[in-house]
Amino acid sequence: MSALICGSLAYDTIMVYSGHFKDAILPDKVHILNVSFLVPDLRRDFGGTAGNIAYNLKLLGASPLPMGTVGHDFGAYAAWMDRYGIDRRFLKTVPDMYTAQAYITTDLDDNQITAFHPGAMAQAHTQDVVAQGVKIGSISAESREAMLLHAQQFADAGIPFIFDPGQGIPLFNGEEFRAFIDKASYVAVNDYEAEVLKDRTGWSLEQIAARVDALIVTQGGKGSQIYSGGRVISIPTAKAESLTDPTGCGDAYRGGLLYGLLKGHDWETTGRIASLMGAYCIERPGTQNHGFTLDEFRARYKKAFRATLA
Repeated sequence: MSALICGSLAYDTIMVYSGHFKDAILPDKVHILNVSFLVPDLRRDFGGTAGNIAYNLKLLGASPLPMGTVGHDFGAYAAWMDRYGIDRRFLKTVPDMYTAQAYITTDLDDNQITAFHPGAMAQAHTQDVVAQGVKIGSISAESREAMLLHAQQFADAGIPFIFDPGQGIPLFNGEEFRAFIDKASYVAVNDYEAEVLKDRTGWSLEQIAARVDALIVTQGGKGSQIYSGGRVISIPTAKAESLTDPTGCGDAYRGGLLYGLLKGHDWETTGRIASLMGAYCIERPGTQNHGFTLDEFRARYKKAFRATLA
Protein backbone atom coordinates (compact mmCIF):
# COMPACT_ATOMS: atom_id res chain seq x y z
CA MET A 1 0.00 0.00 0.00
CA SER A 2 1.26 3.45 -0.98
CA ALA A 3 1.05 7.10 0.00
CA LEU A 4 -0.48 9.40 -2.62
CA ILE A 5 1.31 12.74 -2.27
CA CYS A 6 -0.47 15.74 -3.80
CA GLY A 7 1.68 18.80 -4.22
CA SER A 8 4.10 20.67 -6.43
CA LEU A 9 7.13 19.60 -8.41
CA ALA A 10 9.52 22.43 -9.14
CA TYR A 11 13.01 23.44 -10.11
CA ASP A 12 14.73 25.56 -7.45
CA THR A 13 17.44 27.89 -8.71
CA ILE A 14 19.44 29.06 -5.70
CA MET A 15 21.78 32.05 -5.97
CA VAL A 16 24.01 33.48 -3.26
CA TYR A 17 24.72 37.21 -3.24
CA SER A 18 28.11 37.93 -1.69
CA GLY A 19 26.89 41.03 0.08
CA HIS A 20 23.96 42.39 2.07
CA PHE A 21 20.65 43.44 0.54
CA LYS A 22 20.40 46.27 3.05
CA ASP A 23 23.53 47.85 1.61
CA ALA A 24 22.14 47.80 -1.94
CA ILE A 25 18.57 48.95 -1.26
CA LEU A 26 17.97 52.50 -0.12
CA PRO A 27 14.83 52.57 2.06
CA ASP A 28 13.76 56.02 0.86
CA LYS A 29 14.09 55.02 -2.81
CA VAL A 30 12.05 51.82 -2.92
CA HIS A 31 9.44 53.55 -5.10
CA ILE A 32 12.04 53.71 -7.89
CA LEU A 33 13.78 50.43 -7.08
CA ASN A 34 16.25 49.23 -9.71
CA VAL A 35 18.99 47.00 -8.31
CA SER A 36 21.25 44.27 -9.63
CA PHE A 37 23.06 41.63 -7.56
CA LEU A 38 26.19 39.78 -8.61
CA VAL A 39 25.68 36.10 -7.66
CA PRO A 40 28.91 34.13 -8.05
CA ASP A 41 27.38 30.99 -6.50
CA LEU A 42 24.46 29.26 -8.20
CA ARG A 43 22.94 25.80 -8.11
CA ARG A 44 19.80 24.19 -9.51
CA ASP A 45 17.94 21.69 -7.37
CA PHE A 46 14.95 19.44 -7.78
CA GLY A 47 12.19 20.51 -5.41
CA GLY A 48 8.49 21.11 -4.85
CA THR A 49 6.45 19.73 -1.98
CA ALA A 50 5.36 16.47 -3.66
CA GLY A 51 8.81 15.81 -5.08
CA ASN A 52 10.57 16.44 -1.78
CA ILE A 53 8.19 14.39 0.34
CA ALA A 54 8.28 11.50 -2.14
CA TYR A 55 12.09 11.54 -2.20
CA ASN A 56 12.29 11.31 1.59
CA LEU A 57 9.66 8.61 1.83
CA LYS A 58 11.49 6.58 -0.80
CA LEU A 59 14.76 6.85 1.17
CA LEU A 60 12.94 5.11 4.02
CA GLY A 61 11.99 2.23 1.75
CA ALA A 62 8.30 3.05 1.26
CA SER A 63 6.33 3.41 -1.99
CA PRO A 64 5.45 7.07 -2.59
CA LEU A 65 3.12 8.11 -5.39
CA PRO A 66 3.65 11.82 -6.08
CA MET A 67 0.79 13.44 -7.99
CA GLY A 68 1.03 16.73 -9.82
CA THR A 69 1.38 18.54 -13.12
CA VAL A 70 4.71 19.31 -14.77
CA GLY A 71 5.91 21.08 -17.90
CA HIS A 72 7.70 20.19 -21.10
CA ASP A 73 11.07 20.83 -19.41
CA PHE A 74 10.63 18.09 -16.80
CA GLY A 75 13.07 15.65 -18.43
CA ALA A 76 16.01 16.13 -16.07
CA TYR A 77 13.75 15.85 -13.01
CA ALA A 78 12.07 12.75 -14.45
CA ALA A 79 15.48 11.11 -14.91
CA TRP A 80 16.34 11.95 -11.28
CA MET A 81 13.12 10.32 -10.06
CA ASP A 82 13.76 7.26 -12.19
CA ARG A 83 17.25 7.00 -10.71
CA TYR A 84 15.73 6.66 -7.25
CA GLY A 85 12.84 4.45 -8.33
CA ILE A 86 10.10 6.98 -7.59
CA ASP A 87 6.87 6.10 -9.40
CA ARG A 88 5.83 8.80 -11.91
CA ARG A 89 2.52 7.33 -13.07
CA PHE A 90 0.51 10.18 -11.53
CA LEU A 91 2.55 13.03 -12.97
CA LYS A 92 0.80 14.76 -15.85
CA THR A 93 2.77 16.74 -18.42
CA VAL A 94 1.30 20.00 -19.72
CA PRO A 95 3.15 20.36 -23.05
CA ASP A 96 2.85 24.12 -23.55
CA MET A 97 3.93 25.14 -20.03
CA TYR A 98 7.09 25.12 -17.94
CA THR A 99 7.48 23.12 -14.75
CA ALA A 100 7.02 25.33 -11.67
CA GLN A 101 10.22 27.22 -10.87
CA ALA A 102 11.54 29.19 -7.91
CA TYR A 103 14.40 31.66 -8.23
CA ILE A 104 15.85 32.35 -4.80
CA THR A 105 18.60 34.87 -4.04
CA THR A 106 20.12 34.77 -0.55
CA ASP A 107 22.46 37.36 0.95
CA LEU A 108 25.10 36.94 3.67
CA ASP A 109 22.49 37.61 6.38
CA ASP A 110 20.37 34.71 5.05
CA ASN A 111 17.73 37.17 3.83
CA GLN A 112 15.98 35.89 0.71
CA ILE A 113 14.32 37.38 -2.35
CA THR A 114 12.23 34.79 -4.20
CA ALA A 115 10.42 34.85 -7.52
CA PHE A 116 8.09 31.90 -8.14
CA HIS A 117 6.59 30.89 -11.47
CA PRO A 118 3.79 28.33 -10.94
CA GLY A 119 3.80 27.15 -14.55
CA ALA A 120 2.15 23.76 -14.99
CA MET A 121 1.32 23.61 -11.28
CA ALA A 122 -1.63 25.89 -12.06
CA GLN A 123 -3.21 22.90 -13.83
CA ALA A 124 -2.94 20.56 -10.82
CA HIS A 125 -6.72 20.57 -10.47
CA THR A 126 -6.93 18.52 -13.69
CA GLN A 127 -5.57 15.54 -11.75
CA ASP A 128 -7.95 13.37 -9.72
CA VAL A 129 -7.18 11.34 -6.61
CA VAL A 130 -6.92 7.62 -7.35
CA ALA A 131 -7.94 5.38 -4.46
CA GLN A 132 -6.75 1.96 -5.64
CA GLY A 133 -3.66 0.79 -3.75
CA VAL A 134 -3.51 3.97 -1.65
CA LYS A 135 -3.40 3.63 2.14
CA ILE A 136 -2.86 7.28 3.03
CA GLY A 137 -2.70 10.64 1.29
CA SER A 138 -1.22 14.05 1.82
CA ILE A 139 -2.08 17.49 0.50
CA SER A 140 0.74 20.02 0.46
CA ALA A 141 1.06 23.38 -1.22
CA GLU A 142 -0.06 23.39 -4.85
CA SER A 143 -2.76 25.41 -6.63
CA ARG A 144 -5.72 26.59 -4.58
CA GLU A 145 -8.22 24.75 -6.80
CA ALA A 146 -6.25 21.51 -6.57
CA MET A 147 -5.97 21.59 -2.78
CA LEU A 148 -9.73 22.10 -2.41
CA LEU A 149 -10.54 19.40 -4.97
CA HIS A 150 -8.13 16.78 -3.66
CA ALA A 151 -9.25 17.21 -0.04
CA GLN A 152 -12.83 16.52 -1.11
CA GLN A 153 -11.76 13.53 -3.21
CA PHE A 154 -9.75 11.98 -0.39
CA ALA A 155 -12.71 12.44 1.94
CA ASP A 156 -15.18 10.95 -0.58
CA ALA A 157 -12.87 7.94 -1.08
CA GLY A 158 -12.49 7.40 2.67
CA ILE A 159 -8.69 7.77 2.47
CA PRO A 160 -7.08 9.34 5.56
CA PHE A 161 -4.83 12.25 4.63
CA ILE A 162 -2.48 14.83 6.06
CA PHE A 163 -3.45 18.46 5.45
CA ASP A 164 -0.16 20.34 5.14
CA PRO A 165 -0.95 23.87 3.87
CA GLY A 166 2.63 25.19 4.02
CA GLN A 167 3.23 28.03 1.57
CA GLY A 168 -0.38 27.71 0.41
CA ILE A 169 -1.65 29.08 3.70
CA PRO A 170 -2.38 32.62 2.36
CA LEU A 171 -4.81 31.14 -0.18
CA PHE A 172 -7.63 30.22 2.19
CA ASN A 173 -10.03 31.90 4.59
CA GLY A 174 -11.29 30.66 7.93
CA GLU A 175 -14.31 28.81 6.56
CA GLU A 176 -12.13 26.96 4.06
CA PHE A 177 -9.57 26.04 6.69
CA ARG A 178 -12.32 24.70 8.95
CA ALA A 179 -13.56 22.55 6.06
CA PHE A 180 -10.05 21.23 5.36
CA ILE A 181 -9.57 20.31 9.00
CA ASP A 182 -12.91 18.51 9.21
CA LYS A 183 -12.06 16.42 6.14
CA ALA A 184 -8.47 15.62 7.17
CA SER A 185 -7.25 12.90 9.50
CA TYR A 186 -4.05 14.78 10.34
CA VAL A 187 -2.91 18.41 10.18
CA ALA A 188 0.79 19.27 9.93
CA VAL A 189 1.99 22.88 10.28
CA ASN A 190 4.95 24.83 11.60
CA ASP A 191 4.53 27.12 14.58
CA TYR A 192 3.84 30.22 12.45
CA GLU A 193 1.26 28.39 10.35
CA ALA A 194 -0.36 27.13 13.55
CA GLU A 195 -0.91 30.73 14.63
CA VAL A 196 -2.48 31.54 11.25
CA LEU A 197 -4.83 28.57 11.59
CA LYS A 198 -5.84 29.68 15.08
CA ASP A 199 -6.48 33.23 13.89
CA ARG A 200 -8.48 32.30 10.80
CA THR A 201 -10.50 29.41 12.19
CA GLY A 202 -11.11 30.91 15.62
CA TRP A 203 -10.14 27.55 17.11
CA SER A 204 -7.40 26.85 19.64
CA LEU A 205 -4.79 24.19 18.91
CA GLU A 206 -6.61 21.89 21.32
CA GLN A 207 -9.88 22.45 19.45
CA ILE A 208 -8.21 21.74 16.11
CA ALA A 209 -6.60 18.60 17.54
CA ALA A 210 -9.98 17.38 18.80
CA ARG A 211 -11.30 17.37 15.23
CA VAL A 212 -8.50 15.20 13.77
CA ASP A 213 -6.54 12.11 14.76
CA ALA A 214 -3.44 14.24 15.27
CA LEU A 215 -2.21 17.81 14.95
CA ILE A 216 1.52 18.07 14.36
CA VAL A 217 3.28 21.40 15.02
CA THR A 218 6.96 21.72 14.15
CA GLN A 219 9.04 24.28 16.02
CA GLY A 220 12.39 24.32 14.25
CA GLY A 221 15.28 23.87 16.66
CA LYS A 222 12.84 23.37 19.54
CA GLY A 223 11.55 20.10 18.13
CA SER A 224 7.87 19.44 17.53
CA GLN A 225 4.64 18.69 19.35
CA ILE A 226 2.01 16.14 18.41
CA TYR A 227 -1.49 16.67 19.77
CA SER A 228 -3.39 13.38 19.75
CA GLY A 229 -5.98 11.67 21.92
CA GLY A 230 -6.00 14.51 24.45
CA ARG A 231 -2.22 14.30 24.90
CA VAL A 232 0.57 16.61 23.80
CA ILE A 233 3.61 14.54 22.84
CA SER A 234 6.88 16.46 22.77
CA ILE A 235 9.31 15.25 20.09
CA PRO A 236 12.95 16.28 20.54
CA THR A 237 15.17 17.34 17.68
CA ALA A 238 17.70 14.87 16.35
CA LYS A 239 21.14 16.43 16.54
CA ALA A 240 22.40 17.46 13.11
CA GLU A 241 26.07 17.14 12.20
CA SER A 242 25.90 20.58 10.55
CA LEU A 243 23.33 23.29 9.92
CA THR A 244 23.92 23.74 6.20
CA ASP A 245 20.53 24.56 4.67
CA PRO A 246 17.06 24.42 6.28
CA THR A 247 15.28 24.43 2.90
CA GLY A 248 13.12 21.33 2.59
CA CYS A 249 13.40 20.20 6.19
CA GLY A 250 9.65 20.47 6.67
CA ASP A 251 9.06 18.22 3.68
CA ALA A 252 11.63 15.74 5.00
CA TYR A 253 9.80 15.72 8.33
CA ARG A 254 6.51 15.02 6.56
CA GLY A 255 8.10 12.14 4.69
CA GLY A 256 8.92 10.68 8.09
CA LEU A 257 5.35 11.21 9.27
CA LEU A 258 3.95 9.35 6.29
CA TYR A 259 6.40 6.50 6.83
CA GLY A 260 5.43 6.12 10.48
CA LEU A 261 1.74 6.12 9.58
CA LEU A 262 2.24 3.56 6.81
CA LYS A 263 4.15 1.30 9.22
CA GLY A 264 1.63 1.70 12.04
CA HIS A 265 4.15 3.14 14.53
CA ASP A 266 3.02 5.02 17.61
CA TRP A 267 3.30 8.81 17.65
CA GLU A 268 6.47 8.90 19.73
CA THR A 269 8.27 6.72 17.18
CA THR A 270 6.71 8.43 14.17
CA GLY A 271 7.68 11.87 15.44
CA ARG A 272 11.26 10.81 16.08
CA ILE A 273 11.57 9.29 12.59
CA ALA A 274 10.31 12.59 11.19
CA SER A 275 12.72 14.57 13.37
CA LEU A 276 15.69 12.53 12.18
CA MET A 277 14.64 13.00 8.56
CA GLY A 278 14.76 16.76 9.12
CA ALA A 279 18.27 16.45 10.56
CA TYR A 280 19.49 14.56 7.50
CA CYS A 281 18.04 17.24 5.23
CA ILE A 282 19.51 20.24 7.04
CA GLU A 283 23.02 18.79 6.78
CA ARG A 284 23.10 19.11 2.98
CA PRO A 285 22.35 21.98 0.60
CA GLY A 286 19.07 21.67 -1.27
CA THR A 287 16.06 19.49 -0.62
CA GLN A 288 16.98 16.15 -2.24
CA ASN A 289 20.74 15.85 -1.79
CA HIS A 290 20.88 13.81 1.42
CA GLY A 291 20.89 10.03 1.60
CA PHE A 292 21.44 6.97 3.80
CA THR A 293 20.92 3.24 3.96
CA LEU A 294 18.20 1.87 6.22
CA ASP A 295 20.87 0.32 8.45
CA GLU A 296 22.53 3.72 8.79
CA PHE A 297 19.18 5.30 9.63
CA ARG A 298 18.39 2.72 12.30
CA ALA A 299 21.83 3.10 13.88
CA ARG A 300 21.55 6.87 13.98
CA TYR A 301 17.99 6.67 15.34
CA LYS A 302 19.25 4.45 18.18
CA LYS A 303 22.10 6.85 18.95
CA ALA A 304 19.87 9.96 18.80
CA PHE A 305 16.95 8.68 20.87
CA ARG A 306 18.41 5.72 22.77
CA ALA A 307 15.72 3.50 21.29
CA THR A 308 15.55 0.71 18.74
CA LEU A 309 13.63 1.24 15.50
CA ALA A 310 11.89 -1.86 14.17
